[in-house]
Amino acid sequence: MASRKEPTTTPTAPMASTSSGATLDSPVKQIQIEGLVVLKIIKHYQEEGQGSEVVQGVLLGLVVEDRLEITNCFPFPQHTEDDADFDEVQYQMEMMRSLRHVNIDHLHVGWYQSTYYGSFVSRALLDSQFSYQHAIEESVVLVYDPIKTAQGSLSLKAYRLTPKLMEICKEKDFSAEGLKKAMIGFEHMFEEVPIVIKNSHLINVLLWELEDKSTVADKHELLNLSSSNHLEKSLQLLMDRVDDMSQDIVKYNTYSRNLSKQQQQKHQYTQRRQQENAQRQTRGEPPLPEEDISKMFKPPQPPPRMDTLLIAGQINNYCQNVKEFTSQNLGKLFMAEALQGHNS
Repeated sequence: MASRKEPTTTPTAPMASTSSGATLDSPVKQIQIEGLVVLKIIKHYQEEGQGSEVVQGVLLGLVVEDRLEITNCFPFPQHTEDDADFDEVQYQMEMMRSLRHVNIDHLHVGWYQSTYYGSFVSRALLDSQFSYQHAIEESVVLVYDPIKTAQGSLSLKAYRLTPKLMEICKEKDFSAEGLKKAMIGFEHMFEEVPIVIKNSHLINVLLWELEDKSTVADKHELLNLSSSNHLEKSLQLLMDRVDDMSQDIVKYNTYSRNLSKQQQQKHQYTQRRQQENAQRQTRGEPPLPEEDISKMFKPPQPPPRMDTLLIAGQINNYCQNVKEFTSQNLGKLFMAEALQGHNS
């Protein structure tokens, strides 16, 4: 998955506001997206996305009570290392200023990005969403999966960081003790917010007319019993992440052994010092000078546990995708078996 640069929403975040009667503490329980925004996100990926390359952009809208309404968006331009003079902050400011001049919603409410076979749970997404959500409490991230959408159903999901994870990120305590104290697991990192796509009545009428005039034949491939390479690719990515998890477990076990070994060495050193001081006392000699044990035995550096949680979250996401895909295929196979038995 392509890495994301550190988001630059802090200068523009104060422009976000809520409607009358809403407060910044109100949670977002539903997201309402204009159909035009969905089409812009899909078009952005079709024009600039290639394979596993990630495209990203800014979401604009407003908050009405506990509903977040996303009414517009604009993409982050693709720029290479040669574009050293490109300023993302200035670009965003100019875009929102232009939208404000033509009386279009210009308030920041989050960001979106594409994903490759559901590979979006990463440290880059966590850091970016924390920056957005810390500046604007109602911010969300929309994750668009073009591979799944190509299978016949739109895959667009909205996520937010849980309050527990927000507190952990604010304190920057990603140690095993800190995560255990906060009772944070991979299932408590992100919360999914339900999405409703809204179109105007005129657009709905237009869609009905286009459907009636369409000459495209019915898509019987939805009943195709053969499985595509989607399952194979998902399983390959799942195995890669399981290997990463195994390596992280080995690192943590090595750290635990080194820490236990050092504790034993400190205990043995303390006992030797006590015995030697007791012998010196019987001989009437002064005790040995005290030494800082912490400087003599520096504790080993613990491996970061947040990365392990993110890997576990990504593994869970792959498992859900495989479960969803296989359940659909099994349903078609059982239906075909029933039809075959009925015909015979």
